Amino acid sequence: MCGLTGFLDLARSTPADVLADLARRMGSVIDHRGPDDAQIWVDAEAGAALSFRRLAIVDLTEAGRQPMVSANGRFVMIYNGEVYNAEKLRPTLTGIAFRGHSDTEVILESCAAFGVAATVPKLIGMFALALWDRQERRLTLVRDRMGIKPLYYGRFGQTLFFGSQPKSFRPHPAWQSEIDRDSLAAFLRFAYVPAPRSIHKGLRQLPPGHFAEIEADGSVAETCYWDIRAKAAAGRAQRSSASDAEAIEALDTLLRDAVAKRMIADVPLGALLSGGIDSSTVVALMQAQSDRPVKTFSIGFEEEGFDEAPHAAAVARHLGTEHHELYVSPEDARGVIPDLPRWYDEPFADSSQIPTLLVSAMARRHVTVVLSGDGGDELLAGYNRYLHGKRLITWTERVPRPLRSVGAAMLQAVPASAWDSIARLPGMPRPLRAADRAAKVVEMLRAGAEERLYRQLVGQWPSPEALVPGATEPVDPIWSGALAEEVPDFVERMQLIDMLTYLPDDILAKVDRASMAVGLEARVPLIDHRVVEHCFHLPSHMRIRNGETKWLLRRVLDRYVPRALVDRPKMGFGVPVHAWLRGPLRDWAEALLAPARLAEAGFDPAPIRERWQQHVSGSANWQYQLWCVLMYQSWREHWRMAA
Repeated sequence: MCGLTGFLDLARSTPADVLADLARRMGSVIDHRGPDDAQIWVDAEAGAALSFRRLAIVDLTEAGRQPMVSANGRFVMIYNGEVYNAEKLRPTLTGIAFRGHSDTEVILESCAAFGVAATVPKLIGMFALALWDRQERRLTLVRDRMGIKPLYYGRFGQTLFFGSQPKSFRPHPAWQSEIDRDSLAAFLRFAYVPAPRSIHKGLRQLPPGHFAEIEADGSVAETCYWDIRAKAAAGRAQRSSASDAEAIEALDTLLRDAVAKRMIADVPLGALLSGGIDSSTVVALMQAQSDRPVKTFSIGFEEEGFDEAPHAAAVARHLGTEHHELYVSPEDARGVIPDLPRWYDEPFADSSQIPTLLVSAMARRHVTVVLSGDGGDELLAGYNRYLHGKRLITWTERVPRPLRSVGAAMLQAVPASAWDSIARLPGMPRPLRAADRAAKVVEMLRAGAEERLYRQLVGQWPSPEALVPGATEPVDPIWSGALAEEVPDFVERMQLIDMLTYLPDDILAKVDRASMAVGLEARVPLIDHRVVEHCFHLPSHMRIRNGETKWLLRRVLDRYVPRALVDRPKMGFGVPVHAWLRGPLRDWAEALLAPARLAEAGFDPAPIRERWQQHVSGSANWQYQLWCVLMYQSWREHWRMAA
């Protein structure tokens, strides 16, 4: 896992030494993604400059260095990620005298021999790559199927930029960053900027499962090589008829292979372990295929309702891993906040970014690669919101429309403190969630159609245009019923929407930026594309059965870990932002939310100030909405962005 950046001077007027200097400076901005090596490659006649920061994982010798030139001299490639079936592809490349054993060289020579369109569908792994064709003067950008690795590109005047993170473009004089206010509205809705948009006007995220061909004149053609919507439709058209026992065995076998492939490395390797279903499954399958204790890592918090460390330790003891645990003080956790804009160089407001950064930093002291359990909730229906959403849809359909607004008003009248008191009754799992969920129900009652209801359920600010005068919130057709005919089942449709949006744009972006901040490679076996395609064929009762989410994955885990160690309410991976904003972070937040600073950022201060006052008084819990604004303000001021 590494960092790449570069540009094309479409006017082809920049001298070679200037190209080289700009490429070096751009690469140095993302040196945290690749602390082991820094290299550039330029072609002044063509106006091409490629810069690469290497985190050496496989083939640590100079033979694995990038930018890498193909054996025939025609192609030059920079590549971020890991391809796990490279050794199986190597024998197909006859006549090539390989210089080393890196996966980079296999991908490059396959592209040279067979072309990008024929090579990419063969790859198993995570990747973002840029391939320069010296003969045709064509740049091809490729992003993996699930969007595990980031890749941005955009034209600014006569310069076309491409790279892992937008901040790498800042040293170039042609970079003219202007905030896209429509993207800002979308960010306030979701707490992330949804792809293919960027917060920077004119910049674009290459969608997962796509490659883009950029010609010498700057023209761009994007091609989808793996369509998750088509895969989901194909799975629905041909449902598995396997028995429970057969389905458990099939998923176990496939996951074992996905995990085994991701244990290939020439550096120390471990796993992040929360003690939940997904990470416990990954660690169990690692330990089952390892001849030594797997290194596992978890962090704990002293705050009630946020500490999963004891659960992780119990699973680690059962599996016999070499477990590392770190309890983080509130001061340690809050100390991360000033650096968030540096690592998340677009606005990002999933507060679990804080513990993800902390556990990544702790793991990096011991290993260079970790496996994580991300993706299991989207793939096998693990989120409680799938159950809640289905129940709410059923319920709201029974309530006459005029009564919905009345019910919403009644629910909204109940103060957050009352909901929290109810949630503390015996048998209730987590005090915070009752008030948050009640607020979501209010918005859903006011929403309407199924996708709009779900958008309210997963969103933050329900009317972001009201906060950003002049903005028009972009609405992807998937939120307007575009998937309803393909996927009529509402739960499956919610899963697919999450795999198209929340998984790549929030979860995977969070893990990439947090792990790369400390030079740690994170691998995600549960969303191996073969596993994803397999799960699309599963009937709904293999995902949710008798109110139990992730039913099939739980049965696989039963083979390795006693059910009592993992059978508990889902916690998530959060921090007590609600309390911090009323306590130690109050002055910091008050300063960023001052009316003058909000207005300077282009916000209408009134609705934000109203929610801030309600939050600090304790009459409501608006932590998520406020965190969005605070993260944007912090990001904007860190990078000195004009409104």
